[in-house]
Amino acid sequence: MTDSDDFDVLDRKILHALMVDGRAPVQRVAEVLGVSPQTVHRRYSRLRAEAGLRVVGQVRPEAVGDEEWLVRVRCAPDRTGSVARALARHAETSWVHVASGGTEIMCVARAGAETGPGLLRALPNTPRVTQISAHCLLHTFYGGEFSVVTKTGPLDDAQVAALRFAAGTDGCPLSETDRALTAVLAQDGRAGYPDLARAAGCSVSTAQRRLTELRRHGVLYFDVDHDPRILGRTKLAMLWLSVGPAGLTEAGRALAGHPEVSFAAATTGPTNLYAAVNCTGNRDLHRYLTGPVASLPGLIAVETAPITETVKRAGVVVTPR
Repeated sequence: MTDSDDFDVLDRKILHALMVDGRAPVQRVAEVLGVSPQTVHRRYSRLRAEAGLRVVGQVRPEAVGDEEWLVRVRCAPDRTGSVARALARHAETSWVHVASGGTEIMCVARAGAETGPGLLRALPNTPRVTQISAHCLLHTFYGGEFSVVTKTGPLDDAQVAALRFAAGTDGCPLSETDRALTAVLAQDGRAGYPDLARAAGCSVSTAQRRLTELRRHGVLYFDVDHDPRILGRTKLAMLWLSVGPAGLTEAGRALAGHPEVSFAAATTGPTNLYAAVNCTGNRDLHRYLTGPVASLPGLIAVETAPITETVKRAGVVVTPR
């Protein structure tokens, strides 16, 4: 089991640096942090081995005409594990959590805007599944390449600026070459250009140019997956909030600024605001719910679902440690 005491401030600086630019060369990270490249490489390798650190390339859904859905599945406790594992194997899912003491599963699914998640058509026939609800993500207030680390991490503003890749938001169409590149990057965001070129059947210079263009236009970004316990945050929870429509944007922006929040979005469904939160324990979660959450503008109600297990994370099935 990963413990925050096993990792020091340099480990967290390297993590923060990769959050800023997941493809930052080791040499540049070393220069910004004031250590040797060998030290960065050694620490990075240890983070991969012991904290499950992975850099993954992600294509923004809107760039390819997709939508993202939060799907909640309630089932008998004796079936939760098998249903969660089946959902984790599904190509549409990127995240799968078991929550609420093993009585609920939540997954993030991506699908075409005209078709919706295909898994919704299969779930009703799954034995012992008692309830399903699907919530389309309408607007993301915080998430993507940003995390709790980018809000509270150890790098100062100058270090962040030295690492930041200048990305836009105008988008651009994806070619078949681009799709081949992004498929590799979804498994290894730091894959070398020769490997990318081989997978896409193009030259190294073309692979480098297309990756740069996809990033520059805001189509491709890099997420850094890691065991949250490296930061001492052992209590993860999902919040389903109901907020008056007039206060939804203000409440979403307020959530985005909370240091506990790793993701916040407006959704469809009986609740209209969702957040993933990271706390240090039950007492800290209680403090957060009765303090910052309770004071959100327009808040009507909140449902809390503690996460007990993560089965799939950033598109990859989690191997138990």
